[in-house]
Amino acid sequence: MERVNKILAHELFRKYYKKIEKCEKKREFCRHNMVHFLDVARIAYLYNLEENLGIEKELIYGAAMLHDIGRFKQYQDKTPHEKASLQYAPKILEDCGFTAQEIELICDAIGNHRNKEIAQEHSFRGIFYRADKASRACFACKKEAKCDWKNKKKNKTLQI
Repeated sequence: MERVNKILAHELFRKYYKKIEKCEKKREFCRHNMVHFLDVARIAYLYNLEENLGIEKELIYGAAMLHDIGRFKQYQDKTPHEKASLQYAPKILEDCGFTAQEIELICDAIGNHRNKEIAQEHSFRGIFYRADKASRACFACKKEAKCDWKNKKKNKTLQI
């Protein structure tokens, strides 16, 4: 997990993460923080094992650390955060030692983590999409009744 730890220490990652924290300081609902990033990574890794996909753990964790890193741009200027994240992720990944092929795979997962058309794919991007959605424990959230997510989108049961 050496390269993932390099992401966590990367100057740009830390800068953008702080911007997200500032933007979400008063957010009542699901935050885009380290808890979410790690939940997505761990759930995606479980899907990877269950589906026997053989995706390297560092690729899954790398994608999880960066999939929402552009979230602050969505607050600032309404840029969809998956697109904003794709502006920042490649540089960070390259600086942290990921290969061009790995960056392409990770960026495909990042860019599609809100694309419901891939939800059932048995692929990196498919498990990553599902993990991102399964990471939200709506059934245990004190703010669930006030949440603006549509009821059918909320996780009312464990997803994995």
